[in-house]
Amino acid sequence: MTLLEIENLPKEVLSPAEVAACIGVDPQQFRMQVWEDQKKRRNSYDFPIIVLRRRIKIPKAAFLKYMRGEK
Repeated sequence: MTLLEIENLPKEVLSPAEVAACIGVDPQQFRMQVWEDQKKRRNSYDFPIIVLRRRIKIPKAAFLKYMRGEK
């Protein structure tokens, strides 16, 4: 999935699979890293990740800012 495709998605939050495809990692690897981070109360990525029980969501606007190098 490209950054342009993500920009054009008609939703406000992204799935781990969409983000993983854009940053070039395996979706399961991305999920496992998020779960490991949750256990250690950290975030290995420079964009916010929302974990609600077993669901992982990434705010689209924040992810796009990160990918564009904006603060």
